[in-house]
Amino acid sequence: MKSVRSTKAGGRGERYAARLLFQFRVMVNGDPGVRRLCEDRIIVVRAPTARSALAKTQSRGKAAQYHYRNPSGSPVFFEFVGVTDLLKLGLECEADEVWYDIVQKLKPMERRRELVPPPERLNAIAWERSNKPRERAGKARRSAPIR
Repeated sequence: MKSVRSTKAGGRGERYAARLLFQFRVMVNGDPGVRRLCEDRIIVVRAPTARSALAKTQSRGKAAQYHYRNPSGSPVFFEFVGVTDLLKLGLECEADEVWYDIVQKLKPMERRRELVPPPERLNAIAWERSNKPRERAGKARRSAPIR
């Protein structure tokens, strides 16, 4: 049985798991093709808010890009497509849990708007937004005391 533990670690922020999408774009005779090998990668970041976790994740994704020539001389580009999900981690996850999957997708960079949701649709950001107190327009009203 798991013991109850905090998701905060000494002021370093909350733990988030981010799912990043990468593509391997191989240029054969100047043509990148339409079906590309892709990597789904999940990383864990610490941040005070979901939006700051997203910014850290996007920075790490861009930093992970690289390129090389394969044995047949064709240029290969490993490219960050975007963040496809962001989850705030709770008691259900251990600190060292990581998962990734390698899949094929049709033209992922060209379809990034379809594959990568806008920030407000990412799980952790939507959750934070839905749990914030709403500001009211107009005069503030006092409610009657609860008896």
